[in-house]
Amino acid sequence: MEGLWNRSWIWALMILIQIHGYECCLEKERMGLLEFKRFLRSNTEDADRLLPSWVNDEESDCCYWERVVCNSTTGTVTQLSLNNVRQIEFYHRFYGLAPREKTWFLNVSLFHPFEELVSLDLSENWFADSLEDQGFEKLKDLKKLEMLNIGQNYFNNSIFPSVGALTSLRVLILRENKLEGSYLDKDLANLTNLEVLDLGQSRSMKMKDSGSGKFPKLEKLKTLMLDSNELENHSLQSLRALTSLKNLSLADNELSEWFPFNGKYPLTKLDTLQNLQILDLRRNEFNTTKMMNVCIVKNWRELIVNYDIGYLVSLKKSHPKKLLDLSNYRFVSNIFSLVPFNNLEVLDLSSNHFTGRIPPYIWNLTSLQALSLADNQLTGPLPVEGFCKLKNLRELDLSGNSLDGMLPPCLSNMRSLKLLDLSLNQFTGKIPSSLISNLTSLVYLDLAYNRLEGLLAFITFSNHSKLEVVVLSSDSDIFEVETESTSWVPQFQLKILSLAYCNLNKQTGIIPKFLSQQYDLLVVDLPHNDLKGEFPSVILENNRRLEFLNLRNNSLRGEFALPPYPNIYTSWVDASYNHLGGQLQENMKEMFPYLRYLNLSGNGFEGHIPSSIGNQSSTLDTLDLSNNNFSGEVPVLLVERCHRLVTLNLSNNRLHGSIFSTQFNKPELKFLGLNDNYFTGTLSNGLSECNQLWFLDVSNNYMSGEIPKWMPNMTDLGTLILRNNSFHGQVPHEFTRLEFLDLSDNLFSGSLPSLSVSKILVHVHLKGNKFTGSIPEDFLNSSELLTLDLGGNNLSGNNPKSFSALSSLRIFSLRDNNFKGQIPNFLCQLNKISIMDLSSNDFSGPIPQCFRNLSFGNRGFNKDVFRQNSINMGLERVVIYIYRKSRIERDFYSMHERGGEKNNHQQDKQDQFEFITKNRHNTYKGNILNFMSGLDLSCNNLTGDIPYELGQLSSIHALDLSYNNLSGEIPSELAGLNFLAVFSVAHNNLSGKITDKNQFGTFDESSYDGNPFLCGSMIKNKCDTNEESPRSPTVLPDEGEGKWYDIDLLVFSASFVASYTIILLGFATLLYINPYWRWRWFNLIEEFLYSCYYFAFDVLLKLSAYFHK
Repeated sequence: MEGLWNRSWIWALMILIQIHGYECCLEKERMGLLEFKRFLRSNTEDADRLLPSWVNDEESDCCYWERVVCNSTTGTVTQLSLNNVRQIEFYHRFYGLAPREKTWFLNVSLFHPFEELVSLDLSENWFADSLEDQGFEKLKDLKKLEMLNIGQNYFNNSIFPSVGALTSLRVLILRENKLEGSYLDKDLANLTNLEVLDLGQSRSMKMKDSGSGKFPKLEKLKTLMLDSNELENHSLQSLRALTSLKNLSLADNELSEWFPFNGKYPLTKLDTLQNLQILDLRRNEFNTTKMMNVCIVKNWRELIVNYDIGYLVSLKKSHPKKLLDLSNYRFVSNIFSLVPFNNLEVLDLSSNHFTGRIPPYIWNLTSLQALSLADNQLTGPLPVEGFCKLKNLRELDLSGNSLDGMLPPCLSNMRSLKLLDLSLNQFTGKIPSSLISNLTSLVYLDLAYNRLEGLLAFITFSNHSKLEVVVLSSDSDIFEVETESTSWVPQFQLKILSLAYCNLNKQTGIIPKFLSQQYDLLVVDLPHNDLKGEFPSVILENNRRLEFLNLRNNSLRGEFALPPYPNIYTSWVDASYNHLGGQLQENMKEMFPYLRYLNLSGNGFEGHIPSSIGNQSSTLDTLDLSNNNFSGEVPVLLVERCHRLVTLNLSNNRLHGSIFSTQFNKPELKFLGLNDNYFTGTLSNGLSECNQLWFLDVSNNYMSGEIPKWMPNMTDLGTLILRNNSFHGQVPHEFTRLEFLDLSDNLFSGSLPSLSVSKILVHVHLKGNKFTGSIPEDFLNSSELLTLDLGGNNLSGNNPKSFSALSSLRIFSLRDNNFKGQIPNFLCQLNKISIMDLSSNDFSGPIPQCFRNLSFGNRGFNKDVFRQNSINMGLERVVIYIYRKSRIERDFYSMHERGGEKNNHQQDKQDQFEFITKNRHNTYKGNILNFMSGLDLSCNNLTGDIPYELGQLSSIHALDLSYNNLSGEIPSELAGLNFLAVFSVAHNNLSGKITDKNQFGTFDESSYDGNPFLCGSMIKNKCDTNEESPRSPTVLPDEGEGKWYDIDLLVFSASFVASYTIILLGFATLLYINPYWRWRWFNLIEEFLYSCYYFAFDVLLKLSAYFHK
């Protein structure tokens, strides 16, 4: 009886242990984990932030440590998830592979203490190899090890013998390593229990063609991943022995012609794989137009073939019963009949070229659970009768088409929907509240960039406990999202929230309050909403895994608040164009250790740029602090480090000092904007290391020196703007890739550089320098040239005839030079010109009549050529979010970026031109140049009449012919220039009546000054309506060129008499009203008369006495 009692206690104790589990991990394993952390610390910078729960505290149970899973009964460690243990995922995401300095060597013996280990994940750690004598064969004593993941490392073929010794393995993942050559050999043959083998993305791996003996012992293998390995057709013979295979991926290889039917290894050689259910053939090099008898295996359940050309003819034999993926197939014909596939559950026809309406037989596939027709050219509305048959849908993706009409009401009844993406279409109308409130199973919702209208209350999502993604971005003024109408508590925890351009809380501008209750956000995208209030630091505080924050172009104020703890996942922060101010905190690096993109432009920040930004040398590739009030010098760390910078924009601040030094080494820099500061110094040799630079703007500074001789060797340089500095010397001739060159307002001298090598030049600005001599015949050779400004130099001679080949030229200026002679007629071949300025030279002769051929603003020629160009810096937002339960391959980032808010970093490059009108120097910039047009011939020695043909320049806005020697009348045809806003013929020899029709009734007298023989209602000299208009002055034949007029005696006499009479009457009036002046005047007359009398009397008396003698 006592033995029975004891046994009962033992059973009870075992049951309690089974229920409650083992209370503490084994000491040996705890110490083993701490030893691994010490190993990690010795190979990682800032290791203190890693594995924070792994502490050397006896009261801390290692079974509750992060990345550790224990057996609930024995307390032994069974699973270690040590993938990306150093948390350098940004290297893989953004740069493909980690840099060599981040690689390290693995000590496999560290895992000996974990005798019950079942799963070990060491992927994405960038191990270069294992330490000597510490290879994976050391794990062979771990008899229960079933899963080993060492993908995304730098291991090579040397690991095969050690991995092949782990005979207990059922899952082996080796993808994305440095494997090469043949891997299907004896080293892996001992893995007889292997069920999953992943060798994908090794690129240079091959399979030997050795018959059926390649996998003699892998009889249990069910899944084989061979994608991205450069496999060719002959490699497939080796797969015949894998009779247990159910899932085979051959995507991204070099297979062609459907393993050609007449070739050595036709597809029918795989007929031994009778258990195969899933075959992935995406992105190969198939070039046939037929897929005849492809599905030869009767049990195939899923066929994924989305390759690049052709059209489907037949998939009728043993067709897939569950899944058909023909995405990225580039079909050009209409969707084929899918009648044989009545049992389809998943249909993916995305990224093809299908056009027209969705065929009716799609709606007959009533078993569909997932349907994707995304990224085609489908049109028309969704038919209510047909669409509503798909009651079993869980995923629906129709994005990227041109579907229109109202959203079908029956969408509200598809209560099983988890993924709904209707973005980038033309759907109209309001979003029914029932559509949102009824679909409580939604996980992923994207309705962005349609033509929807009305107000959507976010409270309709309040009961959606599974919701992770909401994308409602729009660019319509008639669509609003309101989150604050009533108080509510969200049951969801979002991962993606994108509400760009959607008039968010339009009435109040309040930042959504529910964000303070979100803790799992990866993306917060709220630009262009005019949100008000303080910077929402709670978003950074609550969401430790936040990767992307975009608050661009709102009205937020206050300081840019950093999170209270390091956020290692944040890579993209954009708070540009708000009303933020104050100084940036110095601990930027500590709080955002892996920041990749920082844009705080267009705010009111002041003070010094934090030097800690320069410490982010390993990650930062975009820094935009332009249009603020930063002062001081640029931090040395920012200049000498940040070698990964692609974009650096510090323009429009108050920075000073010399930024370029020999340590300015940024080999990946493409965009450098330093304009509108107080920088000094020269373009030193440090810049020569920026081999990829293609945009450099240092305009409006105090820099000096010459253009370095090595600068033309920067073969990617497309934009060079040095305007308004003190650069001097000659300009190099060897630039080859320039599109935009602005050297204006400097001290460059010598002859003009030959730019004929740069055949893609669009804008050339060389004004305001000291260039001399004539324009070289080979000066330019670009048919794309829009702007040529050579004004304000000392150029002379003749214009080269090669100018006539500049067929796209819109703006041409030779103002303020020393050109002489007649205006060349070949300029009339520039028939797309909109602004021509030849003023302040010494041109003579008549105005060419052929100017009538020039467009001067004709919209047919000048439409949008000066649009505000955005320079795409090629910096993609990378947000890793995958709807993992989806049966349609997709991720948030690639889908979201198709919308209107492109979040590639962009910089505006605008052409600008200074054009003098009404003696004012007006600068026209960017898009306005599309609408401005004018002709300025002022301050020359032009003679003759004004050609009446100028009246044909119907779109011209400004015409200045002042300060010449033009004669004759103003042609009445000019009154037809309805767009003319600026007109001047001042200081010429014109005569006759000025018309007051149309625009000419608005010009003031200054437009006609210096022409005394003009008359008209808008000037002082009115025309006499009863007599002839004043005659034009004539030149007598015997007079020289200097006498250009003849006096009209009648006019002269009349004006003299009138003037004399007026003066006399005025004098008499003055004497009449002032007695004192009158008395003085009469006294003066009296004295004058007496003086004259005595003078005459004295003279006569003397003469009489003389004659008497």
